[in-house]
Amino acid sequence: MKWVDVYDIAIDLDEKYPDVDPLAVSFPDLYEWVMALEGFDDDPDRCGEKVLEGIQMAWIEERQ
Repeated sequence: MKWVDVYDIAIDLDEKYPDVDPLAVSFPDLYEWVMALEGFDDDPDRCGEKVLEGIQMAWIEERQ
């Protein structure tokens, strides 16, 4: 998975953290959680605030 795979990342996060409110996760924590996902393999420097916002929004949609 790469940073651009926001929906795949969101699905994995939702499965790994089912009791976590995506809105309550700080961007530094979200960054670390994504980096730790199995199958995630992308350059850590390619991520910025907009990418994390996209992942967070996709996670919220997945939750609904």
